[in-house]
Amino acid sequence: MEPSKEVDAPAATSLQPQSKRTRSNNGKGKSTAEDAQPLAPVVSTKATPLQRGGWKKGVAILDFILRLGAIGAAFGAAILMGNNEQVLPFFTQFFQFHAQWDDFPMFRFFVVANAAVAGFLILSLPFSIVCIVRPLAAGPRLLLLIIDTVMMAFVIAAASAAAAVVYLAHNGSQDANWMAVCQQFTDFCQVTSEAVVVSFVAAVFLSFLVFVSSLALKRGG
Repeated sequence: MEPSKEVDAPAATSLQPQSKRTRSNNGKGKSTAEDAQPLAPVVSTKATPLQRGGWKKGVAILDFILRLGAIGAAFGAAILMGNNEQVLPFFTQFFQFHAQWDDFPMFRFFVVANAAVAGFLILSLPFSIVCIVRPLAAGPRLLLLIIDTVMMAFVIAAASAAAAVVYLAHNGSQDANWMAVCQQFTDFCQVTSEAVVVSFVAAVFLSFLVFVSSLALKRGG
């Protein structure tokens, strides 16, 4: 009985390393199988700052172009009205028929307002360039929005006041016994009408500037 015990002991010991190797091989195979599985790509739907900055940079470039158009229209309206005068070829011993823009207080306000608006818009160009370089900056954009709103109010007020005088000059008023002076001063009234139209064009440019700045600030969050 004793020799059989000695034979069984080596057999048992010989089986133990084999089982360990089997377990280790099975573990390695499992780990390599897990490593061989491909990883699914992670897709992010969140907008990056670069994408938002690209959209805002396009808005800033559009703002700069509209600002140049508003400057040209406001300056053009002021120059047209400021150089407007007409002298009729006939006169009497005591009167000379002469019409000039500074004879009307509304036209003086028109020239001053459009010239001031053009000057302020020129001063705002550096802030517009800053918005192009740094499209995500909200401070310069808010400042431009405030300036454009005030300038738009000035231009609309000046153009409306001048348009009322032009209407009376063209049509007169039977209730107030005002005659239509444009029947005599045709060139003066034509230039005045053109200046009013150009001033309203400047107001349209400014309204677009206000809309663009408001849109950029609203979608900036």
